[in-house]
Amino acid sequence: MAGRKRAGPRMTMTTQLVLRALLADPAQERYGLQICAEAGLPSGTIHPILARLEHEYGWLTSRWEDIKPQDEGRPRRRYYRLTQARTPVSAMELRVRSAGGLA
Repeated sequence: MAGRKRAGPRMTMTTQLVLRALLADPAQERYGLQICAEAGLPSGTIHPILARLEHEYGWLTSRWEDIKPQDEGRPRRRYYRLTQARTPVSAMELRVRSAGGLA
């Protein structure tokens, strides 16, 4: 599948929660732990989803922040943002009411 993006991911509950967190303010960059908190999901769950949305579907871009971890006293953060290819995502009705269930 070199250079080609697939049409869209399988819309599991966890994928919908991650997308809902990102769509709350589509222009804002968020780092992983922010997305975890907003989606109500653990880090080990959201990072594979974020990787798929970025690399397989082209719906996200990401960047590492430019800091020196020893100066900040914490690891660098990877920030994620929806791309312009998000139109199919925005048009979808994400049927998630809360982290606890479907609408």
